[in-house]
Amino acid sequence: MRFLILVFIYIYFFLFNSTVSNGQSIQKISGKVINRNNAMMMGTATVLSVRDSVIIKQQDFLDGVFQLSDINQKETILKLTSAEFADQFLRVNYSNASNIDLGTIIVLENNNQLNEVVIKSNPSLLKYGANGTIDVSVTGTVLATSSSVHELLARVPNVVVAEGQINVLGKGEAIIYLNGILINYERFAAIPVSQIAKIEVISNPSSKYDAEGKAVINIITRQNIESGMMGSASQHITVSKFAGTSTNTLVDFNYTKGKFSFITNYGLQLGKGRELLYTTRTRPNPDAYMQSVLTTDWLRQFNNYSNFGFGLQYMFSEKSYISLAYSGNIEDLGGAVESRNSITNNSENSFYATDIAKNDVLLNQFINLNYNLITDSKGSSLFIGTQYSNYNGTVRDFIEENSVIEETGGRRYLKNDVGNTINITAAQADYSKKINENTKLESGVKFSYASIKSGTDFFIANANAVDFELDDALSSDFTYNEKITAAYFNYVSKLGEKVNLSIGARAERTNYDLYTNANGIQEFGKSYGNFFPNLLLNFNFSEDWKAHFSYVSRITRPRYQALNPFVVYQDPFTTIEGNPNLLPEKVHAFEIGTMYKKFDFKIGYTYKIDPISGAALQGDTPNSYILRSLNLQKGHTFFSSLSRSFNVKWWNSTNTISMNLTKSVDDFYSFEMSPVKPQIYLYSNNTFTIPKLFKIQLLAWYLGNRSYGLGSDNSRSTITLGIERNFFKDALKLNFTASDIFHDFMVSGNYEVGQTQIYYHRTYTTNYFKLIAAYSFGNSKKPAYKKSEIEQTENNRVR
Repeated sequence: MRFLILVFIYIYFFLFNSTVSNGQSIQKISGKVINRNNAMMMGTATVLSVRDSVIIKQQDFLDGVFQLSDINQKETILKLTSAEFADQFLRVNYSNASNIDLGTIIVLENNNQLNEVVIKSNPSLLKYGANGTIDVSVTGTVLATSSSVHELLARVPNVVVAEGQINVLGKGEAIIYLNGILINYERFAAIPVSQIAKIEVISNPSSKYDAEGKAVINIITRQNIESGMMGSASQHITVSKFAGTSTNTLVDFNYTKGKFSFITNYGLQLGKGRELLYTTRTRPNPDAYMQSVLTTDWLRQFNNYSNFGFGLQYMFSEKSYISLAYSGNIEDLGGAVESRNSITNNSENSFYATDIAKNDVLLNQFINLNYNLITDSKGSSLFIGTQYSNYNGTVRDFIEENSVIEETGGRRYLKNDVGNTINITAAQADYSKKINENTKLESGVKFSYASIKSGTDFFIANANAVDFELDDALSSDFTYNEKITAAYFNYVSKLGEKVNLSIGARAERTNYDLYTNANGIQEFGKSYGNFFPNLLLNFNFSEDWKAHFSYVSRITRPRYQALNPFVVYQDPFTTIEGNPNLLPEKVHAFEIGTMYKKFDFKIGYTYKIDPISGAALQGDTPNSYILRSLNLQKGHTFFSSLSRSFNVKWWNSTNTISMNLTKSVDDFYSFEMSPVKPQIYLYSNNTFTIPKLFKIQLLAWYLGNRSYGLGSDNSRSTITLGIERNFFKDALKLNFTASDIFHDFMVSGNYEVGQTQIYYHRTYTTNYFKLIAAYSFGNSKKPAYKKSEIEQTENNRVR
């Protein structure tokens, strides 16, 4: 029934269309915006309704030229806005021509003449780029009610967040950028949602983006506007029957005076969280029969989940600035992990109950120093940046094991002490040379050094829980040092009037050495180089019809923790251990797409070499299993996607339907082959505005069953409903959200490896009610702080 509701919502919203007669009306408005010095301006062109100032069409322009189509109005108002010039309003009337070219528009630094114009409609959620990029608005949408960036991305179309990974459908795991610069997962988790303006989903990244990851998600934050101050404070209260209650307090503040800018933020999460995993492992062979029914319940207590940061910037001139930023986050996690494992085999029945008292503390700190310079009048630029990152983690867990074997009980206690330190230093330089209005050459170099040290000690005592002795078999040390040198170029130009070309390549050289004494001493070093070409062609057949073709090559290096073979304890027969022999995963991706009027369609193919996956492999004893990352042989993914968005006076809607077909291949780990079946994805995000009262927000998506050759995943879905109202001239915002109403976001599936059939079912804290109160203050109006962060693929691998 819930699936039918989702399908009905999706089909209704996807097929909905409002039409206006095309005869005797304005269809297209175009023009060029310059200042008094004849310099091309950048900004936003917006077509407004004369009657009620509702947004009809909107387009961003970077080189002064704008063109808006499908207007269908006899009379309209054109609004030009930018940080570079004062707002400009033009009244446009139909006069025997449906396509109106306004020619050159000179913007002046004077007061606007139509100050009574007020924008009443909501921003469109999505904009589609000609190269397959999707721009997702956050401000003023249901996404802005998210308590964390992790929760926000789970609501973005074509993005799937589960089991610690952020994936773009049809592509795979994405890396995260902040304002165009790569960041790590910990920094990503610390970004205040209140500062985010939009999300860019880049499925075909050029060579200027780091080769790590199969796609790029770029988070764009809001900027200050005019010298002065601006800030916001918000309080989130979340109540969940599944997990309990939690609170999230977020504060940010910006101040600008003269050439100096200052920005700071702080966030604090307290309360409870929960994750529940049900797993069965069955060996059906009568001669070696075994069945394990395991339930693991993570009952998390957020003692101090906080993030903090500040930044300083000095503007030497309008063309250059230097910035210094410090940020960090603390994860002080308490609570418990309760594990219950019932094992049946040919010789006995046994039951094991394990309780872990958690005491985990992680402190992450980051320092950035950057310099940016506009080198000529055409807009060429130079960026030089450095970053230092430090991660310090400690684990002090106390473990109690209770066992019943054929009615005979037993008990033992363990202490797990872990110390982990990661230091990463990086420097890079990027230069973009703008040759002319249509051509530019981008190039850059980067060097990074990462050093990882960790030590794991297990102490074991029997029933007295007093005399603990070190267990050498479970304890281990690990060190890892890595150097990566990279260089890239990217050339952008036009081929005739209708074709844009982007071609580039990135070369990377990796050297590392590894030492561990887990399972015997292993010590080795490796060195390898990679070359990553890419090509993008954009075709502009007409104003209504555009297309693109792309080829990109990428790499996914193993996360540092995935290489570390230290033991993460779950129960007496289940551990998580790293794999020091993991290889990098290489990817070649092709995509063809077209945009026709309000529809966006694309189809693509991705080929993976040594894809990184994971499985539960049988351990040294018949009942034990190790959860470990591993390389498969290869993988194939075919995908197609069709999207449509529309914006009317009282309703904004974004809708997507996708189909993915994935086949994984491996001959080494004895996976049982299974049929390959496609997976369907439906997404609909809607905002209904009741003038002068409130907004209703409805988000629904469905990810269908998938069979990928080595196993299968079951379907999952969610329906989220919210209501929002603003007070005191929009300074105060109240929002109430019911998330995942039917609690259908659960990750489950099955596979068979090494004669063991494995089924898993994981439940997250996605079903909850949330109340948000947010207050904004300040008087700032002009863009000021321009903090950049250096590319840091290595940080992204810390998880």
